[in-house]
Amino acid sequence: MISSRNIGMVAAAATLLAAAPLSAIFQGWTWLIESIIAVAVVAGVAALTRLARAPLWGQVLGMLAGLMLALTWLFPSGQELLAILPTPGTLAYFGDLLAGSMQDMRSYGVEVPDTDPLLFIAVLGVGGVAVLVDVLAVGLRRPALAGLPMLAIYSVPVAVYVDSVPAVPFVVGAAGYLWLLVTDNVDRVRRFGRRFTGDGRDVDVWEASPLASAGRRLAAVGVALAVVLPLAVPGMTGGLLDSLSRGPGNGTGNGSGSGGTSGRIDLFASLAGQLNQSQVADLVKVKTSEQSPFYLRYAVADELRPAGFQARNPSGRSVNRDLPNPADRAGPGVQQTTYQATVEVTKSLSMSLMPVYAEPTRADDLSDNWLYDANQQVVFSNRENSRGRKYSFDYVRSTFTPDALRTAKPLPTEHPVRRQMTATPGPVPEVEELVKGLIQGKRTDYDRVLSIYRHFSADNGFSYRLSTESGSSGQDIVNFLTNKVGYCQQYAAAMAWLVRSAGIPARVAFGFTNGSKRDGDTFTLTNLNLHAWTEVYFDGAGWVPFDATPAYGVPGSTRSAWAPDTDAPEETSPSSGATSAPTDPGASAEPTGPDNADRDTDSGLSLGGTTPNEQPPVWPWWAAGLVALLVLLAVPALRRMALRRRRSGRAASGVMASATVGGDSEPGARPVVVNADANRARADAHAAWAELLDTLVDFRVPVDPTETPRATADRLVRDALDDDDAIGSARLLGRAEERARYARDPLTGERLLPALRAVRAALATRADRRTRLLAAVLPPSVLLRWRTTMADRSSRMVALTGQARYRLLRWNPRRLLADRAAR
Repeated sequence: MISSRNIGMVAAAATLLAAAPLSAIFQGWTWLIESIIAVAVVAGVAALTRLARAPLWGQVLGMLAGLMLALTWLFPSGQELLAILPTPGTLAYFGDLLAGSMQDMRSYGVEVPDTDPLLFIAVLGVGGVAVLVDVLAVGLRRPALAGLPMLAIYSVPVAVYVDSVPAVPFVVGAAGYLWLLVTDNVDRVRRFGRRFTGDGRDVDVWEASPLASAGRRLAAVGVALAVVLPLAVPGMTGGLLDSLSRGPGNGTGNGSGSGGTSGRIDLFASLAGQLNQSQVADLVKVKTSEQSPFYLRYAVADELRPAGFQARNPSGRSVNRDLPNPADRAGPGVQQTTYQATVEVTKSLSMSLMPVYAEPTRADDLSDNWLYDANQQVVFSNRENSRGRKYSFDYVRSTFTPDALRTAKPLPTEHPVRRQMTATPGPVPEVEELVKGLIQGKRTDYDRVLSIYRHFSADNGFSYRLSTESGSSGQDIVNFLTNKVGYCQQYAAAMAWLVRSAGIPARVAFGFTNGSKRDGDTFTLTNLNLHAWTEVYFDGAGWVPFDATPAYGVPGSTRSAWAPDTDAPEETSPSSGATSAPTDPGASAEPTGPDNADRDTDSGLSLGGTTPNEQPPVWPWWAAGLVALLVLLAVPALRRMALRRRRSGRAASGVMASATVGGDSEPGARPVVVNADANRARADAHAAWAELLDTLVDFRVPVDPTETPRATADRLVRDALDDDDAIGSARLLGRAEERARYARDPLTGERLLPALRAVRAALATRADRRTRLLAAVLPPSVLLRWRTTMADRSSRMVALTGQARYRLLRWNPRRLLADRAAR
């Protein structure tokens, strides 16, 4: 019974650890506190039912009842009995929470706030998993199967995140599962009987067996591999718009606030980081049959909260199915033309959104994993990314005349687009007062929007700059409207906010301008062409773009008949239904007013001057790897050369100690050694003999360490040498080593270094080419010495580790607890 209670507690703790991945979904930690309460109630009821020796089905019913009581106390409806006993009203409230959770899932992107519906479904799921884990691990004694419901929790963030989930929650959950397995295994072994290590001794109860230790090591290695390997596999890491959020920037001021899109990416922060990069990277290449296309879109932010505009999770159906026909909602005065475009996304851009022109009608070369959201007009995927893809699509370009937009009737108050796209986080007095003054006397929605659009002009003091200024209002929107300095994200979001305050649906769109790199009908779009603009909804026309950002600050800026360039020196009069050619940033940046000195453009964006700084040549990574490999391969040869040089210096010392009698040498005269140092002679002989043995190893001549020097020399002469000079040299080296080992007086006055050279030359002549190459580049003697040294050090380390482990065992908590229990 005690072991079952222990396993039950471990099962409850493992369930909570397995729920760690949910931390990547919620903004706060309320879900964890409530889950701990629910799991604790389930575990307590399970322990009580087992104490009462209830059958397994009784334990299950008791745990479900405990979970219901916990949910009733955590999420009261106000109709409970004694605050914890559920009633039919409580069950109806739970049903409403489940329905509300589905709505919140569609409305919020991760990380989600602590709403009651989402918290309820999270606690219900964790509590249900706790019941299953307890039944499998304790009731059925199948803890391995308990991993399936625990894995169900981990599948939630996997299904929500379009890129990859964080690694730390996975490690925490895996640790909980392994803890459960180890606890059950230890309990089974203790029931079986005494344990045996295999080395002739028993194992105490508190001591881990070698098998258990090996299992823990294998489990740790397995978890580490499960985390590390996905990080090394291309395509398994990186997130939505990951490439758009790497660059640093100084545009920290966010005029409209910031918000996340599907996944967890802040579109505004991503845009700011890319525009402030000094390096230009090609992101998209688009070929279109339209002469002067509008902006290429990939996302929208249409939910306005106190922190600013945020993007909702898109939803839709396969892009390969019939897409909506824009002609079905086109009103009078709307001109529509069909074009064809081919887009190629470079490897520098990886996101779950696909750049397309507005209102696509057909797509090719995309799998069914790519979906189309007709409301947001975006192509997205929950399983793939756009990196390196090439695809084609047909799209409809809608153009409008000012008269057509003026005749558009205001949307009814109950219209879903107006109800959702005019919502604001609350009245801001400065914004309300400004909008009231701008739309005063304007009779149509278009005139109101045009008045707000013209407000963001140089005549009113607005200027373009990549760095914004802080304010004292405490609200970013008020700071921008007061300072009147910013770039596209501030202008787009501020105009959308003001339009919404006027009761007209508006949102912020993200995409690319046409850029300045054009080759015929092909545009090359870079990170400096990333842009944000405002879209306003008109009945009978749909979403109409308005770009309030000053045209001189945006390379490839496009203006239209219904939203002309307010900063142009002269009033433009484009033909009805057509757009002007892309604005030339260099031409439009000429001084036209007092604020032109502050004007800043996106082109170049060199942080140190007007032109990008020249970068020193960068060596490719493979060149550095090749140099490192060559250096590594040269280490054994260099080590062998250094060792030979040191030994050769010692072997030559015998010559320096010799002299001849009478000062003149005669043929056949024997040198006489004067003041010879016996210890030095022995050292010289040992050095020469060690060099000879290493030379034998290098040229693959067997060496027997049990032989005497004379026996080794005789075997060498018999098996490997046939030159008289080499034979005499080998015998000389053997005799010198023999005298140095065993005789009272070592052999002195002999030329050991020439003898070594003669033997080495003879062995090299006899060896094949491969042996000579290895002896020079990878000397086997050096490699053998390294292997021997590593083996000796490993043995010493194992011995020291064993001694330290033996000393630490006396302080092992398991041993101390076992000794205390034995008393």
